[in-house]
Amino acid sequence: MGEPEPDDAVLFVGVSLMLGIASRHLLRGTRVPYTVALLVLGVALGSLEYGTPHGLGKLGAGIRIWANINPDLLLAVFLPALLFESSFSMEIHQIKRCMAQMVLLAGPGVVISTFLLGTAVKLTFPYNWSWKTSLLLGGLLSATDPVAVVALLKELGASKKLSTIIEGESLMNDGTAIVVYQLFYRMVLGRTFDAGSIIKFLSEVALGAVALGLAFGIVSVLWLGFIFNDTIIEIALTLAVSYIAFFTAQDSLEVSGVLTVMTLGMFYAAFAKTAFKGDSQQSLHHFWEMVAYIANTLIFILSGVVIADGVLQNNVHFERHGTSWGFLLLLYVFVQVSRVLVVGVLYPLLRHFGYGLDMKEATILVWSGLRGAVALSLSLSVKRTSDAVQTYLKPEVGTMFVFFTGGIVFLTLIVNGSTTQFLLHVLGMDKMSATKVRILKYTRHEMLNKALEAFGELRDDEELGPADWVTVKKYITCLHDLDDEPEHPHDASDKDSRMHTMNLRDIRVRLLNGVQAAYWGMLEEGRITQATANILMRSVDEAMDLVSRQPLCDWKGLQSNVQFPNYYRFLQMSRLPRKLITYFTVERLESGCYICAAFLRAHRIARRQLHDFLGDSEVARIVIDESNAEGEEAKKFLEDVRVTFPQVLRVLKTRQVTYSVLTHLSEYIQNLQKTGLLEEKEMIHLDDALQTDLKKLKRNPPMVKMPRVGDLLNTHPLVGALPAATRDPLLSNTKETVRGHGTILYKEGSRPTGIWLVSIGVVKVSFSNEHIPPISPSFQQWTSRRLSSRHSLDPILSHGTTLGLYEVLIGKPYICDMITDSVVHCFFVEAEKIEQLRQSDPSIEVFLWQESALVIARLLLPQIFEKMAMHEIRVLIAERSTMNIYIKGEDIELEHNYIGILLEGFLKTKSQNLLTPPAVLLPSNTDLTLFGLESSAMNHVDYCYTAASYQVEARARIIFFEIGRVSEIEPDLQRTASLLSQSHEPPRTLSKEHSGLLSWPESFRKARGPHNVSLAEIRSQPGSLSARALQLSMYGSMMGDMHSGQGQRRQRRMQATNQKRHSSSYPRVPSRPSNTRPLLSVQSEGSNMNRMPASKEAGEAATPAPPPAPATSAGRRRSKAMEDDNSSDESAGEEVIVRVDSPSVLSFRQSSGAVHHLPPPQDK
Repeated sequence: MGEPEPDDAVLFVGVSLMLGIASRHLLRGTRVPYTVALLVLGVALGSLEYGTPHGLGKLGAGIRIWANINPDLLLAVFLPALLFESSFSMEIHQIKRCMAQMVLLAGPGVVISTFLLGTAVKLTFPYNWSWKTSLLLGGLLSATDPVAVVALLKELGASKKLSTIIEGESLMNDGTAIVVYQLFYRMVLGRTFDAGSIIKFLSEVALGAVALGLAFGIVSVLWLGFIFNDTIIEIALTLAVSYIAFFTAQDSLEVSGVLTVMTLGMFYAAFAKTAFKGDSQQSLHHFWEMVAYIANTLIFILSGVVIADGVLQNNVHFERHGTSWGFLLLLYVFVQVSRVLVVGVLYPLLRHFGYGLDMKEATILVWSGLRGAVALSLSLSVKRTSDAVQTYLKPEVGTMFVFFTGGIVFLTLIVNGSTTQFLLHVLGMDKMSATKVRILKYTRHEMLNKALEAFGELRDDEELGPADWVTVKKYITCLHDLDDEPEHPHDASDKDSRMHTMNLRDIRVRLLNGVQAAYWGMLEEGRITQATANILMRSVDEAMDLVSRQPLCDWKGLQSNVQFPNYYRFLQMSRLPRKLITYFTVERLESGCYICAAFLRAHRIARRQLHDFLGDSEVARIVIDESNAEGEEAKKFLEDVRVTFPQVLRVLKTRQVTYSVLTHLSEYIQNLQKTGLLEEKEMIHLDDALQTDLKKLKRNPPMVKMPRVGDLLNTHPLVGALPAATRDPLLSNTKETVRGHGTILYKEGSRPTGIWLVSIGVVKVSFSNEHIPPISPSFQQWTSRRLSSRHSLDPILSHGTTLGLYEVLIGKPYICDMITDSVVHCFFVEAEKIEQLRQSDPSIEVFLWQESALVIARLLLPQIFEKMAMHEIRVLIAERSTMNIYIKGEDIELEHNYIGILLEGFLKTKSQNLLTPPAVLLPSNTDLTLFGLESSAMNHVDYCYTAASYQVEARARIIFFEIGRVSEIEPDLQRTASLLSQSHEPPRTLSKEHSGLLSWPESFRKARGPHNVSLAEIRSQPGSLSARALQLSMYGSMMGDMHSGQGQRRQRRMQATNQKRHSSSYPRVPSRPSNTRPLLSVQSEGSNMNRMPASKEAGEAATPAPPPAPATSAGRRRSKAMEDDNSSDESAGEEVIVRVDSPSVLSFRQSSGAVHHLPPPQDK
């Protein structure tokens, strides 16, 4: 035979692939493993080439080329692709759970197996091999080959847990066995190692390989992040990095290439699977499946050829030593016994760690210890060395190594590989549970229903006419032999608890599978990021492990990513720039919003699919209820963010919509090309532009723009309402801070050092039940023991609130704890600055007392004010309340429809009870049930008082409200909620489970009704401090936009308003008598009433007069003088009461009696 041509090697590859295709096709559905057939075919080809005088011609020449390949080259060509594909396809959660078991088998297991086999060979084989040589063969045969094991497990369909343990062990102990082989190989060749050197060598080779794999993984995954929608480059990168990592490990750094590629593949499984989406993921999967199939086909056929070559080329040797065949069978027995001993010794630990291991699984673990191409390649390396000129290994040793290794590979694949499925059947491990059998039977009935529906739709054809249903059904054999009456899988006759538990576990797993599938769908749609997807997938994997012991719990795995960690408090105490802290806060909120919204959406999708499939079964209902319960915390988090950082939700939704629109357009033009309406060149031109926009969106997405500090302060109702000359010094003395959830702003009983201006977030009021020793005679009534019994829930105060102002004004300790109930962005102002502000102007002092009354009203009258938003309470105080100051000796008589709150000073009742602030003053005939009190409860609540009249003991400040009938309050509650927001968007309803990712903020969801005031009308009124604060509370930063650069338009608008006497949506109001003060009627999203100067032409329209103050003896005597003062004011510039028409939570009625009006309160 002449010299083989290089292209003969290609012929062998083509023939091998054809044989592989034929084997896979013919053996499908049989119990014969595909890899076993390939090995037999390889032995047959080798026997024909080496055992016959004429050989196989050109094919034989190709066989000889491949059989003489360098064993190191053989490993370098096939192993990287096979190892990467195997490790990349494993589930990272399964790897983590089974890691301890895999390390035990791959570490101590390989060492034990090496010494057991080496000792057996040394003591029983008649070849006079040294201990080093015997241990070299033992180490070579200790590794279960991943190529053989993975191929077998994929065909048999073993359980996921068992497959992970066996596959992971084969990957790891293949690497460690090669390391052990390299150690003894060097010792055989004359190098000496002491114990320390051995440990150092093993550590460097093994740990260095892991470190190198991680390094390659990190760099390549980062590179992958810069590749956008280029499937070819993404796949090529994974292929290239696996080979480069293997070469760098083996040749450059002399560490384990197997462990390096295995670590690289597992790193990709953990962090890069979500980087491949949609078509890229499918393409990657199919590519690596094809690579693994080609490599497996070639390597197993080549292994058979090498075994035949090793036996037939050395036929004379085996004829002279015929006992070698017997020792091969004995070695096979030793291999199986060593495997039994390894698993037996480690069984207690294997049973303890990870998912555990029972006896059946341990039996399969023993029997699946196959050997393959890796061991064969290592034996060829020994033979190549023994054939070279050296004194350490004789040529016969290399021949026997190839013979024994090839024989063990052949026997383990033929005997163990072909009988593993039978063993699984004998042990009952291939049977489905009763629950799965019922689900399958139920599904077949559903398939029949779908087939009938399809036939009904396809029965008639416009061109071909009807079809024959009987013939159609004959060909659908999978639906034959179905019972007439379908049985629901959960309507089993045996209602025992075990079956119920199994059904629950099964349905939980199915729902979680649906949740995970929904996460993949959202990743492809651009609803979640890659990092978020990794977190969500991991939570489902962790919940899968617990479905048999507890209800659905995938939310538990997400809580740590939604809640703020402890180190955020350290950031607050640090001196880091506030902008940096805010950046970390917003980043955390973005991640939490993505997670919560995706969680709610995925569970909603999975629940709907489960219900559509199983209907209203009891088990399905239990699981669906568990899913609903899990979503409550996610909903609360989104609502908290909606209140605290609405910018975050808006930006996330903007990203989603942008991505969705761009991908939709890309699909649209691709469909146009598929239908022939666009040519390919035209489609590519348009799609390139869209891909450029998508790349820009990915690399430079819209960012959350937090408002500047000055903007936050200027839009806070208390600060923004102040005149500029007073506001600017206050702004320079504020301290900005961001507090995480659960932070205490101040504690009950502590000295008031200043006030807190809440700009973003919500704060919870907490009442302590601990007794605080009195500091003054009246302090006993000051403690929150007076308030704590009234609240079943802690009151919540939202952004725009001023905390601690009342205590600073009155100079007493804080009356309750203030705890953040979300992330809170706030500002602290020292008490001294507030005192200076208070003394600067009487009108500012009145405004500060009104602001403090907002919080006090909510604390003292929770049954009324807890249901009202903060801006609604501002409407109430500005429009339907009166604040008066009384001096000692005055009597205060409350009418039946009034209540008062004592803010400062002291009062007495006829029963000589001393009233200290803060206190609620009720008339004697008040219906106490309105405030959640019974008559008997009044003895236990020492801040609510009922009396016909109250006598002033010391200068007192009181704010009065008029209350209507109880029946009028509930309608007002409902109407108010619909009149407090404005939008140019169409009406939107808040989905029960946050449809899409997020919903729009509350203030943007409701349509503007005919009774809602326009922004132009609100900003056209100069207003008092209270009016300005109300506008800021309702419109926030929009107020700045309203006032900036619009002076001329405002003037024209006011002139037009003056010319038009009434709104087009309101009928003309009858004119009032000439002796009454004019009223200006405007529309608003909340109720308000302010006093403001205006021209006489501004108010021919009228509304009812403001509520009168309660009558007092001194007040009646002073009323005439007050009217004279008012008339003098009107001569300079007529004072007009501005009435903003819309109901508030409380209903007020015009008093029928003649009561004198009091002027604005003045301090005495």
